[in-house]
Amino acid sequence: MNLHAKLRERAAAGKPVRVGLIGAGKFGSMYLAQVPRTPGMQVVAIADLSPAGAKRNLARVGWPEAQAEAKSIDEAVRQGRTHVGEDWRSLVAHPAVDVVVECTGHPVAAVEHCLAAFGHGKPVVNVTVEADAFCGPLLTRRAAEAGVVYSLAFGDQPALICDLVDWARTCGFPVVAAGRGHKWLPHFAQSTPETVWGHYGLTPEQAERGGLNPKMFNSFLDGSKPSIESAAVSNATGLGVPSDGLLYPPASVADIPRVTRPRNEGGVLERKGMVEVISSLEPDGRVIPYDIRMGVWVTVEGETDYIRHCFEEYNAHTDDSGRYFTLYKRWHLIGLEVGVSVASVALRGEPTGVATAWNADVVATAKRDLQPGDVLDGEGGYTVWGRLLPAAKSLALGAGGANPGGLPLGLAHDVKVVRPVRQGQCLGWDDVAIDTGTDAYRLRRAMEDLFAPDRHGLAHG
Repeated sequence: MNLHAKLRERAAAGKPVRVGLIGAGKFGSMYLAQVPRTPGMQVVAIADLSPAGAKRNLARVGWPEAQAEAKSIDEAVRQGRTHVGEDWRSLVAHPAVDVVVECTGHPVAAVEHCLAAFGHGKPVVNVTVEADAFCGPLLTRRAAEAGVVYSLAFGDQPALICDLVDWARTCGFPVVAAGRGHKWLPHFAQSTPETVWGHYGLTPEQAERGGLNPKMFNSFLDGSKPSIESAAVSNATGLGVPSDGLLYPPASVADIPRVTRPRNEGGVLERKGMVEVISSLEPDGRVIPYDIRMGVWVTVEGETDYIRHCFEEYNAHTDDSGRYFTLYKRWHLIGLEVGVSVASVALRGEPTGVATAWNADVVATAKRDLQPGDVLDGEGGYTVWGRLLPAAKSLALGAGGANPGGLPLGLAHDVKVVRPVRQGQCLGWDDVAIDTGTDAYRLRRAMEDLFAPDRHGLAHG
């Protein structure tokens, strides 16, 4: 990797990579904490719904107050400082911005931001993986049509998993499985923002003191975020997804190569070439020692005796057959690592993970019985959680209805239910009254038509 050397060259030439950041919350703040320590990189503009809040976050991560006082992007460029405001449209349109980092966490808004950036010839690093999960393949295509790069964000687990998969395939290894870790028990799927802290082992008072967002944390706990991230990985790598959702097999790091084998060889996979999430809890709730909860992994196959002998000779930890080996990264640093994506996109024109096909979908699934008039509150809320399904299976939901297809979790925010839905049932388009006027809705439906033109035959590309 020579990205750092390339950044130093840009710094020496006085031509830093100029970044526009949309959204300066927790993830964005983590990235901003690293920018002053990265040569050849300058955030010239930050757009946030609360500029005052963005400036407070800049102070929290150690930026001098004067650094964020540029009155315009032009002034920021001239003075080497940063403009903070609400106007994201000016940010994506400004000729000085080399790369846009979308960091709002709001999937509907993220789609609008990405499309606008592409329209102005700007590459995008998309941190809002919720948007990628329901229309990433078409975002990729729209970026290519505009002659720019669209990328997942390094530091977040999907891009790190994609990196491991790329390593494996570049080395010539068949990928048997890849994924992340998670703290999981089946009843977590019904968790709400009121119950989340008990599962995490925190009191509500401790969570409030730390400024922790219960809805956001619950989106991880209830399985929504692992499903979203697994969908992004599947669509970027071509790996398949389990036919009825993630299995969350419990395993220590040492057990991953044994567990992530096909079922006919003693593992849990329906077949080779799948995404999966490893649980850090035994079914009875006991914590597994040396877990992969915060990390990522890839399991590969040694296809020949010679390769398997190499595994043995170099003490690579495999399953008991010696055929399957797992490489892992036990931790990820989230926003602190996003600079890798920014540099890769700006200096190499390469994404750090990008959707290439529509293999997987995340469908809103009822946490409780829902009645007409109920309003869905989206990821991590009280009403729905996200179930990972093959895209073909999602499209088949509600077959025979007026508007078949599963309701993607990323569009299940502030949406009114129009028909009764049982707990555990996946929602479809016919179950809700959705705003059809957003870019996000239009792009999703266009993607369905483009990648699955024969809905009844369930052909998809």
